[in-house]
Amino acid sequence: MAESDWDTVTVLRKKGPTAAQAKSKQAIVTAQRRGEEIETTKKWSAGQNKQHLVTRNTAKLDRETEELHHDRVPLEVGKVIQKGRQDKGLTQKDLATKINEKPQVIGDYEAGRAIPNNQVMGKIERAIGKNTVDKNVEDHHNAATVV
Repeated sequence: MAESDWDTVTVLRKKGPTAAQAKSKQAIVTAQRRGEEIETTKKWSAGQNKQHLVTRNTAKLDRETEELHHDRVPLEVGKVIQKGRQDKGLTQKDLATKINEKPQVIGDYEAGRAIPNNQVMGKIERAIGKNTVDKNVEDHHNAATVV
């Protein structure tokens, strides 16, 4: 105990405010009351969503006159898929499970709402045992476009 120094005084102080606390409205008002110097900076374009800025590509798309859209599966192909599925005695859900797709995908293909995907079309063709782009479908499609 001889090493203890009774003359040493230890002063405990509170820590300063954290960054979040220093930026709070209450901390700013308190600092102003004390007369402390406060630095304010405004961030450039803070809080704006950069995705909605107009770019050259956006302007180019606006000037585009032709209607841009994805090609959909022809309705005739959808009917071939539906007939092949029904001939096998499968529901849309059964066919979807068989080809590892969602039932909505089969519904979209049959209704002509789907954007053609060669992998999905190949799986459907193998599952129903029919070629969806056979001669009859092409002839029917060509006849419909000629009229």
